[in-house]
Amino acid sequence: MKRPHVIYWLVAAFCAALVAGSVAGELVRRRAASAFAQSVEADARLRQALLDSEIARFRLLPQALADDRDVIAAADGAPGADRRLNAKLEAFAHRIGASAIYLVGEDGFAISASNWRDDQSFVGRDYRFRRYYRDALRHGDGAQFALGTVSHRPGLYLARKAAGDCVIVIKLDFDRIEAQWRTAGGETFVTNRDGVILVASRPDWRFAMTHPIDSARQQAIAGDVGIANLIPAPYRIDRDGLLRRPGETARFLLATSPPNRDRWRVNLALPIRVAVTTPMRSAQAVAAILAFFTVGVLWWLAQRNRRRRDRTALLETAVAERTAELRREMEERAALEQRAALLREELRLANRLATLGQVTASVAHETAQPVAAIRNYARSAEQLLDLGAEGEVRGNLSAIDQLAERIGVITAQLRGFARKASAGESAVPLAEVVDGAQLLLKERLAALTFDIPAIPGELKVRGDKVRLEQILVNLLQNATEALGARPDARITLAVAVEDERLRLTVSDNGPGIAPEISERLFTPFATSRAEGLGLGLVIAQDIAQEFGGSLRLVPSETGAAFELCLRLAR
Repeated sequence: MKRPHVIYWLVAAFCAALVAGSVAGELVRRRAASAFAQSVEADARLRQALLDSEIARFRLLPQALADDRDVIAAADGAPGADRRLNAKLEAFAHRIGASAIYLVGEDGFAISASNWRDDQSFVGRDYRFRRYYRDALRHGDGAQFALGTVSHRPGLYLARKAAGDCVIVIKLDFDRIEAQWRTAGGETFVTNRDGVILVASRPDWRFAMTHPIDSARQQAIAGDVGIANLIPAPYRIDRDGLLRRPGETARFLLATSPPNRDRWRVNLALPIRVAVTTPMRSAQAVAAILAFFTVGVLWWLAQRNRRRRDRTALLETAVAERTAELRREMEERAALEQRAALLREELRLANRLATLGQVTASVAHETAQPVAAIRNYARSAEQLLDLGAEGEVRGNLSAIDQLAERIGVITAQLRGFARKASAGESAVPLAEVVDGAQLLLKERLAALTFDIPAIPGELKVRGDKVRLEQILVNLLQNATEALGARPDARITLAVAVEDERLRLTVSDNGPGIAPEISERLFTPFATSRAEGLGLGLVIAQDIAQEFGGSLRLVPSETGAAFELCLRLAR
């Protein structure tokens, strides 16, 4: 073959390889971009769920403290009650990790505070100007994200009206969450209904606008959060819809979660270089290797010996590079799987805390009467002491002890349900699991017909009592919500033992589950309720499988029926 023909073939092969490399790179780029967008959106939803669970955990505390006897005593101006409440709030804030807890009197001045020892204590300060204080007096509760007038640190203030037109306030800061977001990488920030950044992995982005706002509204927002002015957006969106930071060339894919009950949104921006650009470059590198290989084959026709050695060296280099890339990808995948396992465990706890908020009303109903009786006995004891009737006083104290024991049984069950579950398993009596779920949902189950068979005390299953209760509470709670205000509402519990397995069936006579929902019922975020996260059944199935069992939807003539299968403990 003449040299000009060899050159023509070399040029044609090289051009074909370039075209193939460009097409392959574009296809890989599109697929990687689509997969990356779905991953970022799912990650943003997970971070939204964790943020909501953190806020929900603290949202219950003002309601619980509003009925505390020391709070009521301090609100009534009892001698020494403010000092006792100071110590209690200090210990409570340290235990739960709250930034501050304080009680504002009916005149708008703080009576007691968890930071009463500090030089900048809240005690004696005027809070009438705060919106959360006015909302609590007017509507019973209030919430406001603002900059602290004393600490100058931002936080979410949750307020609840207490006795005597007093207001109990808890301040929640997000320092720990922001630190976790910074460690995770990328840019994470939370915007309110106006698009103003409140919580961010970058502190200098806080109180920045993500879109233009008219000047009057800007002044109103700045005044509400306690700052002079809002700052402009710290980033821009290019024509490809990617986020860019000023003075930087890196591009980020931005995903925004749906709004929560406060109309907050979690925004997550991750760099596309590793997830999209790197796979595209890899595809182009493979195409380049193919081009070199083709050129080597053609050139081998003319110069066989020399091109054979060059081709071998080139392939060895390519294999070594690809092996190194695969090793790095395997290490990154292992780290991601470990992080996903941690997120699943946190979501289990978030699900229990969300359920805990819904059953708190039931427990409050159960404890209201004994608490009222305790107060009456205590007041009567004071009068009897003045009259010197020691026998009657002893009787009152005995009655108070019995009532307190009753409250202890209820609250111990609630605390056990809220604790993070252990990883072990043991032989658990099925009757105790059913009784625990009934106690947590007593008020809801009392509003309908609940058919339950007699369960022998010796019938035991393998698992953890609190986590098995979580599965049963999820199934019963879903059934009560599906039944709504149905006049003939009925839930039936059935137990069957087969070989080494126990089958527990929970069925109702409600409207059932729509086919389009039932097909993906046990996948994350699949729900028919507007306020639901779609995580309860996913977590319940995960717990059942962890203990060697299963959870599934079974056919039913009316309503819906779920079958929980567990291993028997012999």
